[in-house]
Amino acid sequence: MAERERAMAERKRLTDEPVLPLALAATFLVVTVVQYFSADLVVPWLAIALLVVASPLAVVSFFPWDGFPRWLRITLAAGYSMSTAVLLPIAQTTIAPGLAFVASMVAGKRLDRRTAITVAALGGVTAAIAVWIVGRLHPTPNTWSWWAALSVAAPAYAGISQRERAEALHNAKRAAAEAERAGRSEAREAALVERSRIAREIHDVLGHSLSGIAMQLDMADALQGKGRTGEANRAIRRARALAVDSITETRHAVHALREDTLPLEKTLELMAASESAAFEVTGEPGPVPTETAHAVIRAAQEALTNAAKYAPGSDRSITLGFTGGTVSLTVVNGSGGPPAGTGGGMGLVGMRERVALLGGSLRAGPAGDGWRVDVEVPR
Repeated sequence: MAERERAMAERKRLTDEPVLPLALAATFLVVTVVQYFSADLVVPWLAIALLVVASPLAVVSFFPWDGFPRWLRITLAAGYSMSTAVLLPIAQTTIAPGLAFVASMVAGKRLDRRTAITVAALGGVTAAIAVWIVGRLHPTPNTWSWWAALSVAAPAYAGISQRERAEALHNAKRAAAEAERAGRSEAREAALVERSRIAREIHDVLGHSLSGIAMQLDMADALQGKGRTGEANRAIRRARALAVDSITETRHAVHALREDTLPLEKTLELMAASESAAFEVTGEPGPVPTETAHAVIRAAQEALTNAAKYAPGSDRSITLGFTGGTVSLTVVNGSGGPPAGTGGGMGLVGMRERVALLGGSLRAGPAGDGWRVDVEVPR
């Protein structure tokens, strides 16, 4: 398999590079020179001189001309075209006249469209004039008609077609490479954004809880050293409660980070069911950006956790609203207790900062005998 691939690559290299065309050109010129010794040339010295001029131009035509100045490209193409156009009638018993057609194709391939057509037309006119003059001075039964010599210019369109196709292919490859680079850059940027989001989520979920746990354990250690065992045990129990809350929050965060997370309304519906809270959707549900959905879910989790912690047994409700440009969340617990967000989890203070980063707002405050949290985020 590897040998086959190497062979194909080598064949492609020989095709793309001027090795094969040069070999064919050399063969053509060798055959022409051999024919010169036996052919009936009209003006032998002129035919030889023109072949000497055209041969190096034929060889040069197989190499790229991109680095040549425009005047030099025009000079080479015009010299090749006109020398072979004159060669056509005086060496018509050899294969040398074929060079006139090749010269027109080279002009189309190496020059811009307008210049190529001009040079090819000049070659065709030169060939027609040369055929007419030779026909007058040295008439033979096989002499071309002057108007047939004008066909020398026709291959220029084949050269133009090859050049334009090569340019289109080059531009397509360059566009594909640029698109690939842009795609890789976009993927890297998306990965960085996602990594930042996950890092922020880990910090929000675990940062406050771990700090609280560490503080409670330090307090327990200090109290134990002073012989206040009962207070030390209470601090340890508070640390354990924070650890349990942290585990729950981590599970919620992992669920929210999964790629196959349910739509926002379904996720909140399941959350409400697991917390025995009423749930309602207003407006027409629709797709919500991941960051927005995640912020709303985290706010609902925090509000429900605080309600259960500071007002256990109270009635709780979640209302999710969709409007044209925003998504809103309202969480209400129906009995008194310390305000939600005064402790535990990441706190509604941190949640307010997260929502603010998305251009939204979070408000928390008393609502009758209970507490209410309102979140509004752009969609």
